[in-house]
Amino acid sequence: MIIIVDSGSTKADWEIVHPDGKRELISTMGFNPFFHNADRVESELKKDFVQKVDCAKVKEVYFYGAGCSDAMRCNIIKEGLTRIFTHAKIEVEHDLLASARATCGIQPGIACIIGTGSNTCLYDGNIIKDNITNLGYLLGDEGSGSHLGKLLIRAYFYRELPADIKVAFEAAYPEGKREILNKIYGDGPNVYLASFAKFVSEFKEHFYIQKLVSQAFQQLIERHILKYEGCHSIPIHFVGSIAFHFQDILKMTLEEHDLTLGVVIKKPIDNLVAYHLKN
Repeated sequence: MIIIVDSGSTKADWEIVHPDGKRELISTMGFNPFFHNADRVESELKKDFVQKVDCAKVKEVYFYGAGCSDAMRCNIIKEGLTRIFTHAKIEVEHDLLASARATCGIQPGIACIIGTGSNTCLYDGNIIKDNITNLGYLLGDEGSGSHLGKLLIRAYFYRELPADIKVAFEAAYPEGKREILNKIYGDGPNVYLASFAKFVSEFKEHFYIQKLVSQAFQQLIERHILKYEGCHSIPIHFVGSIAFHFQDILKMTLEEHDLTLGVVIKKPIDNLVAYHLKN
């Protein structure tokens, strides 16, 4: 039995491939080593995952995760997984590699993640050749759900929202200024900020919201994608809920820079499993 995992900061998809070829998908909370330690990984998986899977029979685990950007971060996740899958070979890689393998396969391209957070890379069909530094939700995450949340909240408190959007916002979030700010500066602020993307999506036909989303994508393009060598001659692929739900605006914004939109997928897990079974 092998398991392939795609984990963002919010949610993780675990695809279990049984010896007979049967596949089973289980979802858990996401694990990010910037926010979660090995003890948290172990305790969360023990809650219900181990009741659904005979972990002793798992022989291989391929974990791709947000925040798994260096050996130290990868080892945090690996330690937690080792406590659960005691007989398995465990590999922990960055979720950027997952997005590249899921969208590019073995072909060159630029792979981007825009979900709760964002990240990008230049992929040569085998390895990641270049990666513009991701500064996280405080300083970066351009184009992501947390970025959209910041733009929306900033526009609301700075009194920049059109009247109809302002009324809708106050109806959707009646808790008001104090509670919103408490959550922004509390636990899991990146996930909380990204939760406002749902509101943005509900009004994506509104001119102001389209402009707001385009502004976020413009920053992603200018600060990341345009920095990669050959960006105008290879496709730009995307993984993540924000890319999936706003792909019309994404395509239009890319075309303004003479860039070619490639594959857009909401979740990489199925493509990722196919990659591993094939390779």
